[in-house]
Amino acid sequence: MKIGTAVPSDDELKSIKHHFISQKSIFDEYNVGKYENEVISFLDNYFKSRDIAILTGGTGLYINAVLNGLDTFPDISDEIKTEVENDLIKKGLNYLQSELKSKDPEYYNIVDIYNHRRITRAITVIRQTNKTFSFFLNNKNNNKKFKNINFYIDIPREILYKRINSRVDDMIEAGLVEEAKQLYPHKNLKALQTVGYKELFEYFDGLLTMEEAIDKIKMNTRRYAKRQTTWFRNQGKWININPNDPDIIFKMMEKINKEIKNGN
Repeated sequence: MKIGTAVPSDDELKSIKHHFISQKSIFDEYNVGKYENEVISFLDNYFKSRDIAILTGGTGLYINAVLNGLDTFPDISDEIKTEVENDLIKKGLNYLQSELKSKDPEYYNIVDIYNHRRITRAITVIRQTNKTFSFFLNNKNNNKKFKNINFYIDIPREILYKRINSRVDDMIEAGLVEEAKQLYPHKNLKALQTVGYKELFEYFDGLLTMEEAIDKIKMNTRRYAKRQTTWFRNQGKWININPNDPDIIFKMMEKINKEIKNGN
């Protein structure tokens, strides 16, 4: 999945030490809880000899788990899980989206409503408890031993969308279609239910033309980016930075060094 997930190039991996890159197979069962445990364990050892680690990416749920701990949710019965799965299959994602919007508008406004796993997870909790999914958010068990400084790269939406469109074109040119063909026999795996692959699987199934699939990848990526932007802006305590500022690195390091100097 190197092309579709934009894994750093070989030169980038050689020039800067990366961690948690391509360490899992698409056949591995993995989730945010396992990620949090692995990263926290790694950082406990890492900070014995180093002062700074950079956690980067766009998946807010995973970043938030490391920085703030995981939310605590109730156990869900198999009956409720099956009921929601059947509703997804028989009534469609739109039905569950409408239920979430009605019962928990707060979470609806920040979640990626096209991510069926997030939607079904929220609905199972709501039906199990008769409480909103939002009610259980921020109920965290956090034992972190480090200080975090949060930087958010703030790009005007029109520029961001142009970059997304260009990035998709570059991925297609780099061989994304061929990569997706190799993964197609495993298309039902959770790891492959992601933007960039599922649209090409629809093309292979004859449901879309190639042009339609590429346009859909761009559209779904833009939608995902919009949700990311909304999520990060709602978190607070993030320092907005302009990626076109020639002094961006200097300003970031100045802030980091100030925190270290102050013993934070």
